[in-house]
Amino acid sequence: MDSPPEAALTDYERRREENIRRNDAILASLRRKASELSAAIQSSGLKRPKKQPRASPAAPACPVVLRRSLRTRGLPPSGPSSADAAAASPPSPASPPPPAPRSTRFSSSLASAILAAASSPAPETKARDEDFDAGAELVLRPSDVRRVVPDRIFSVRILPLVDRTVLAAGNKLGHVGFWDVDGAAVDEDGDGADGVFEYMPHRGPVGAIVAHPATPQKIYSCSYEGEICLMDLEKENFNMIHQCDYSIFSLCQAPNSPSCLYFGEGNDLKLFDERMGKVSTTWNSHANRINSIDFHPENTYMFATSSTDRTACVWDLRSMKKNGAESLKVLEHGRSVQSAYFSPSGCMIATTSLDDTVRIFSVDNFNSHIMKHNNMTGRWLSTFKAIWGWNDTDLFIGNMARAIDVISVDLNDSSSISAKNKARLQSEHMTAIPCRFSAHPYKVGHLACSSSGGKVFLWTRA
Repeated sequence: MDSPPEAALTDYERRREENIRRNDAILASLRRKASELSAAIQSSGLKRPKKQPRASPAAPACPVVLRRSLRTRGLPPSGPSSADAAAASPPSPASPPPPAPRSTRFSSSLASAILAAASSPAPETKARDEDFDAGAELVLRPSDVRRVVPDRIFSVRILPLVDRTVLAAGNKLGHVGFWDVDGAAVDEDGDGADGVFEYMPHRGPVGAIVAHPATPQKIYSCSYEGEICLMDLEKENFNMIHQCDYSIFSLCQAPNSPSCLYFGEGNDLKLFDERMGKVSTTWNSHANRINSIDFHPENTYMFATSSTDRTACVWDLRSMKKNGAESLKVLEHGRSVQSAYFSPSGCMIATTSLDDTVRIFSVDNFNSHIMKHNNMTGRWLSTFKAIWGWNDTDLFIGNMARAIDVISVDLNDSSSISAKNKARLQSEHMTAIPCRFSAHPYKVGHLACSSSGGKVFLWTRA
């Protein structure tokens, strides 16, 4: 249909036609300019710049020291009443105050206590007791339960001190808490009144905590944010000694060299030499992340790793090459392997897998025995990792019934292995599922286990 003559249009219709013609002209001009610009870019050989990746948040300049209130420690108030304090305090500002500066200082009283205990000469080997009966002798007393950090614990370690029991626990928020079980180290400001000191040296979950018997005053920890931190008690401070781009899930020290730190950065195994202050060697050892690293107690060149790639591997440092490192043995599983630890004598390796098994291998010929065990902890609990006790007989692993399973292992002369459930440790004082474990290296019968609520339970001899 033809448009009506100009004279027949109303004022509104004329303005509408003019706007349409003007908009069409503007649009045609923009399209023409875009075509000219595109042709110019193609002729000049320029490329569109790539989108820059979002920068990760900067690492904290120094760790936070978390102060615990008297209420959380179960102590009566020592200052003025809350009503008096409210009356005397000025009104709060409309905007929140700036965050307090982060402190690098470690508790002086705790540092002094650990250093005093570290001065005692350590035995050349860890404690052994072939006759220790964990199922009959271990008990949990109510005084040996403590909330060391808030939220889920990813790692727990009893420090290698001969005459003292001090535990370190790392949680999912980057906190590292210390529990001085034997002492009562208290700072002037009241920190540590319940034996617990809490700090925040990391930005993410603390995957592992290690301390070497030769240098127990140096405590190392790693985090999923790619950080390795040194807690130096002699200097009473924290230092971030290494940062990388990928998560660090595992950390271990060489038995004959405390300054050599082996860690799993993603699926790469790396050696950080603290004397050099850098990573000296890298091996591409697994197809997925490395969950644990453990050295043979006597053969310092042999170690085992476990990985999410469904394997545990045994290695010899002397034959490892940077490119295409070959293992001595690959121990295959049905699902992710969470841990692989040598027995105290080094004759066996125990692995824990998400295929609901605990497997025990003979190091001589790698014959194995498979124990069925429910390892499906789910997303809210830390995964189970079976550890050895103070002999080649007892393995300790968490149970979903808020208990500890004690697995009895027997290595026959023919290198054949048998294993069975020996005992189940339960207590009314263990109110959560124990996930991660640590045995005191010098006190037989001191077994620590941690929960996803931040509590540590210390089982001791009756």
